[in-house]
Amino acid sequence: MTARDAILAAAVAVVWGLAFIASKIALREVSPLVLTGLRFALAALPCLLVRRPPLSWPLLIALSATLFVGQFSAQFYGLAHGVPAGLTAVIVQGQALFTIAFAAVWFREWPGRTQLAGMAVSVAGLAMICATLGHEFSVATFAITMVSPVSFAVGNLLLRRAAGVNMFDLMAWMSIIVPLPLFVAAMAIDGVTPTLQDLVGMSLEGWGAVLMLGVLSTTLAYWAWGHLLRRYTAVEVVPFALLVPVVASVAGAALFGERFAPLRLAGMVTLVAGVAVTVLLGRPRAARVAASVEGT
Repeated sequence: MTARDAILAAAVAVVWGLAFIASKIALREVSPLVLTGLRFALAALPCLLVRRPPLSWPLLIALSATLFVGQFSAQFYGLAHGVPAGLTAVIVQGQALFTIAFAAVWFREWPGRTQLAGMAVSVAGLAMICATLGHEFSVATFAITMVSPVSFAVGNLLLRRAAGVNMFDLMAWMSIIVPLPLFVAAMAIDGVTPTLQDLVGMSLEGWGAVLMLGVLSTTLAYWAWGHLLRRYTAVEVVPFALLVPVVASVAGAALFGERFAPLRLAGMVTLVAGVAVTVLLGRPRAARVAASVEGT
């Protein structure tokens, strides 16, 4: 990898790490459903300039429902209900494990011994994290947050059916599906007036966070990541994604005073280490699948 592309990969990781911070800022003012809708309303703007990819609407909807709606609604719910930014970033990294596990069930792509060892390490880390639940957020909140990597993993496998499609165009047209259903759902759950009041009353800081999520973290960062995955192997690119929880944890500690008890911190490090072993030292095919739409 050239120095220029290495810098680009690191920059994407930093942006995705800081996206967890931007999400927490925006969630002070709007609900998780509204924030998800706003994020992808901005990300859908390139649809005015690019053609719809040659994919069926059912596939586009399924990809959007898993990679965008399921992943980010659950992720934002956790952040809004007390899950620290750094821990959320670690949980999302677990998508690689679920992707490989689902690929084994659906496509009979059985993981090798190294992958199984890495997955076992990650599960141990997840168990350590679970042992710390019940303080600043509930078990139910953690369970909902876990929907994020599971949904992410399902979307990764569905993405195989979009092989060869321009990633920038695909992200834009997947985004256009998200806003309307989520705004309607938010109004049905929270009420029309409170939802509109939240939108009208958003501060410049809140809108800045939304802009960062919609334009920088989604449109530009996903495009850059797709560009890198087309030029290099996943094994060369994926290690940079492991910087995401580091950035999120450091930024969360600096801006929000987030601290982790020794057991939770050990669990987070163990989970990420297991992901690294699973993806980087496992079979190349599985590594490509697990890295297909990395990010936040």
